[in-house]
Amino acid sequence: MTTTPLRKDAARNWDRIVAVARELVDQGTPLQLNDVARRTGLGVGTVYRHFATPEALLETVAAPRLEALTAHGRRALADTDAGRALEDFLARTVEAQVTDAALAPVAAASVDALPRTAELKESLWATGTALLDRARAAGAVRPDLAAADLVPLMCGLAYAVDVHAGSAPADRIDTARRYLAALLGGLRAAPTTERDPRAAGRTEPPDPR
Repeated sequence: MTTTPLRKDAARNWDRIVAVARELVDQGTPLQLNDVARRTGLGVGTVYRHFATPEALLETVAAPRLEALTAHGRRALADTDAGRALEDFLARTVEAQVTDAALAPVAAASVDALPRTAELKESLWATGTALLDRARAAGAVRPDLAAADLVPLMCGLAYAVDVHAGSAPADRIDTARRYLAALLGGLRAAPTTERDPRAAGRTEPPDPR
């Protein structure tokens, strides 16, 4: 999808609006376009010309992280170790969830304000599904694990970090990694135990006691 380049002044305004929105999201302040206009020193009409709704602005704030995750997913598909590729992708995803406050609401929204957001979310879903299918085929994860299971598992993990971790990004990432390591332990396929063929037909001697 192509877009018409903005004039220099319009591009500066767009950048300023997105930068202020990023600050508000990081502070946990809900996006209100009138508030964004006041903080940027721009007219309300200017902000609305760039972003018709707060949801469109929030999706724009989240877009760089969505794009980075999409690019990482494509690289993960090239990894010949299917289990490692899936685990690395999940690690990147949950770290993004717990450090970027814009990501979770955009990912959870059932309707997207911008076509680009829908494209990125569809690409991420397809990539995650492909990585899981490869890992399952390689015997690296439980055979009954479905792609639809990963979403609530990752959301639950991110929620646990919100409840139990501090606000510093480093603390949140460390907590997320520990929780994910425990979760991945349960997702991995159980090792098969091969019986020693030499023991076939062998019986233990009776206990003399």
